[in-house]
Amino acid sequence: MKNAENYNRTLTEEQKSKLRKIKHLALDMDGTIYMENNIFPFTIPILDALKADGVGHSFLTNNPTKSVGDYVAKLARMGIACEYEDMYTTPIATIDYIKKAYPEVKRLFMLGTPSMREQFVSAGFVSCEDDPADRPDMLIVAFDTTLVYSRLCRAAWWAKQGIPYIATNPDWVCPTDAETILVDCGSLQKCIEAATGRKPDKVMGKPDPTMLDGIRDRHGLKPEEIAMVGDRIYTDIEMGRRAGAVSVLVLSGETTLETALEAGTADFIVRDLEELGDLILESRKAE
Repeated sequence: MKNAENYNRTLTEEQKSKLRKIKHLALDMDGTIYMENNIFPFTIPILDALKADGVGHSFLTNNPTKSVGDYVAKLARMGIACEYEDMYTTPIATIDYIKKAYPEVKRLFMLGTPSMREQFVSAGFVSCEDDPADRPDMLIVAFDTTLVYSRLCRAAWWAKQGIPYIATNPDWVCPTDAETILVDCGSLQKCIEAATGRKPDKVMGKPDPTMLDGIRDRHGLKPEEIAMVGDRIYTDIEMGRRAGAVSVLVLSGETTLETALEAGTADFIVRDLEELGDLILESRKAE
């Protein structure tokens, strides 16, 4: 919890009405249900309680370093049951977008982890080498915890050549409880822009509403029946706003209470997922 100890809330009638309508939680992961590899102690009990009361959930992440299978396995190790269709990741969204908007693209130069690159290969794309003779059809830039300097330079080179360029997510940093800063995809984009003057043609992931639209359509929901829950104003909350969903900012990750109150864009500011769950369950009892 970040600076929320003295935050006293009085819900408006409009907020109470929004809580009663919620049927599904679209959950950010890192900073919302766990921090790195440490699950919050309240996560499983509150998700189980909500599910028993008819409120389902899906998991969204802007972190492209792992495949869907990796995330399903990670959640299972934490004790969270998750099916493949419950996960929405930026590589999946990017693959779908390329196939729809650039059907002729097959060869990709990618800044990304081996796991992420393999996901694109499994979807039928070719991963190009760090070689000026191995010309790609498109540049993909993602959060890359295995980043090699020469590959960053090669990505800048291909951006300079004017080929289509897509970034998987806009995040500047990745949340961590370690004493370091995890440089994320948005920072790599700025590095390439500084070197070449080129910005991505398209930035996938939150706040782009594509993944949230997928949850809506898959479960036959109305936008106002979905709560987008996350710890970042500029991705999670903005995504909820763009999709017409209920936006819930948790203070268990990146954002402080002061920043949240100053922004004023979230429908709800809560200490963590547990407090949100309690509010939803209380609102249903009041019906």
